[in-house]
Amino acid sequence: MITFIIALVMGGIIGWLASKVMNTDAQQGIFLNIVVGCVGSMLGGWLFSFLTGGTHNLRDAPFNPMTLLVAFGGAIVLLGIVNLIRRGSVR
Repeated sequence: MITFIIALVMGGIIGWLASKVMNTDAQQGIFLNIVVGCVGSMLGGWLFSFLTGGTHNLRDAPFNPMTLLVAFGGAIVLLGIVNLIRRGSVR
């Protein structure tokens, strides 16, 4: 149970940081930051696995810097896709 709570907190922090980078922080609250962080981390993990040919497994150490960087990158990609659909531009 504690791992789930930590994942939500980390997802919220990553989602918040990604929303700051993509200038969407004023449009979303804490719930959407958590969703963006969690979904973005799944997207980032999938993209990382695809780009490395599945040779690296990020699930072995969930809180190492590489895993957090991949999750942050996935959250930025997710916000970029959402902005592209909503506004017609990435930013």
